[in-house]
Amino acid sequence: MSKQTVVIGLGQFGMALARALAKNGGEVLAVDVNPAHIHDIASHVADAVLMDAMDEEALAALAPATRDTCVCAIGDDNREGSIIVTALLKQLGAKHIVARATDDLHARILKLVGADEVINPERSYGERLAVRLAWRNVLNVMPLGGDLVLTELVAPESFWGRTLAELALPKRFLVTVSAVRRERQSVVHASIPDPQEPLQQGDILMLVSTEAAARKLTERS
Repeated sequence: MSKQTVVIGLGQFGMALARALAKNGGEVLAVDVNPAHIHDIASHVADAVLMDAMDEEALAALAPATRDTCVCAIGDDNREGSIIVTALLKQLGAKHIVARATDDLHARILKLVGADEVINPERSYGERLAVRLAWRNVLNVMPLGGDLVLTELVAPESFWGRTLAELALPKRFLVTVSAVRRERQSVVHASIPDPQEPLQQGDILMLVSTEAAARKLTERS
């Protein structure tokens, strides 16, 4: 059964999120007060509702408690609205509330009124871009919880033609290679790495480690 998600607020972030969720098989209910936004999203999601989510009765009619996730994606031009909607979702029994914040104070308030998870898309994108620009050969770094991260590393030239057994990355850098992505005939394949198979130019290594270990590897490879 598809996961049911309510996305409230269809600015650039909310619109992109709703479309991506639907494209990946999710059952999405999109909500916005702007008729143009509803018109744009209607053909992409299971249902689209034109309404003011700060109207408690209207919001209750969407039965947020029956949905797997409720996302308050209201933009930074209406911080008060995002706080009110998050609080209402909590009062209406929403199981899991994800709210978009614009700064640390906004994030703290959203947590206080009931958000289970707070995200800042602009900050997250900026941080990922900074890592990609500052770290050699790195496409992306994603937090896994605790101090662990998943790093997408394009195999540097020093790795080409060498096996993972030869490179001994866990021993030398405390880094685990969880998968290797390789392009074959324009199709990308990801697989559990064979320690005896030589790496090729263009291979992308999926590394699990601490951020410090990943940084050390990129600096020395």
